[in-house]
Amino acid sequence: MNTATLSRRYGQGSPAAATAEIDALLIWPALALLLTGLVMVYSASIATAEGNAFTGHQPAYFLVRHAVYLTIGLVAALIAFQVPLRFWQQMAPWAFLAGIVLLIVVLLPVIGRSVNGAQRWIGFGPINLQPSELMKLFAVLYAADYTARKLADMDSFRRGFVPLAAVMLLVGGLLLREPDFGAFVVIISIAMGILFLGGINVRLFAILIGVMMVAFILLIWSSPYRLERITSYMDPWQNAFGKGYQLSHSLIAFGRGEWFGVGLGASVEKLFYLPEAHTDFLLAVIAEELGFAGVVVVVGLFALLVQRCFAIGRQALLLDRIFSGLVAQGIGIWFGLQSFINMGVNMGLLPTKGLTLPLMSFGGSGIVANCVALAVLLRVDYENRRLMRGLPA
Repeated sequence: MNTATLSRRYGQGSPAAATAEIDALLIWPALALLLTGLVMVYSASIATAEGNAFTGHQPAYFLVRHAVYLTIGLVAALIAFQVPLRFWQQMAPWAFLAGIVLLIVVLLPVIGRSVNGAQRWIGFGPINLQPSELMKLFAVLYAADYTARKLADMDSFRRGFVPLAAVMLLVGGLLLREPDFGAFVVIISIAMGILFLGGINVRLFAILIGVMMVAFILLIWSSPYRLERITSYMDPWQNAFGKGYQLSHSLIAFGRGEWFGVGLGASVEKLFYLPEAHTDFLLAVIAEELGFAGVVVVVGLFALLVQRCFAIGRQALLLDRIFSGLVAQGIGIWFGLQSFINMGVNMGLLPTKGLTLPLMSFGGSGIVANCVALAVLLRVDYENRRLMRGLPA
């Protein structure tokens, strides 16, 4: 599909968008999510931090670490914003290769750290690096670069799809060895979404989706661990003190919150009842303390953020900047899908996947990767606005 066809698909842009210096509808929701996440991580983790010896019984243990991660992420974002998109495109294959190397290294017994049966972290003293979080960003950059280079081959299964599918299956295989099924779903979805946005043949895409659904079913059916998660999710109350324990307490937290919550800091479920309250199940604590109103605000902020990702990407495509446009929309797929899965898991609508809430949950690698992705998105918008003013990007 050529650039003229892409322009017809995405419609016409608005020159008035170039008059503003920065997209307020992008930056303010992102900052609101980051800062709300900082507050809620402290609220959700204070009891855990006080009650565990490894934290030194310091109530602010996770707050301090999260604040440090957030500071590192913002500094990294400031640096990343200075990098032109053409450089990101040149580095995309090398970054993706580095991500594959890290996914191999984390599986080495002497290097990778195992927590709760999953080997997903590389330890550097007090710091744990999670390669799968960085790989999400690298997958966006690589899939966008690949699609931009292969626009003429998007109708070809052999030339357009197979090469990207081969490397993504390699990444998927490494992720499943950890295991990290949630990251596998997100990364494969990013690659498929960017291919679709890049103009892959619709009939071919529909067939591939069908094949992927069958493959996912086989992956779940062949693994007792994943199959057990599916069955416990369907009826958590059947084994509320076993496999359904985490989900049942998440649902109790949602129920206790009602319309406006029990008050900030007043959650009961975070008092050693709900596991991973400050990471995977942060939304449940938000629901309990801030109620339905708080959850609606968080969902609305994510919806606005994702909408801006696609709007910025659309504008880039109209300016004939294929790589930039696909990167912006790939980031939108990443944030939108991961937040949707996390929220679905917290509400009992999806099986537990081990995915954090982007921009909000505790975690160093995730926060840094999210902040850098936001900086790249802002850079796409910045270059769009300069071009619309007749200035060089």
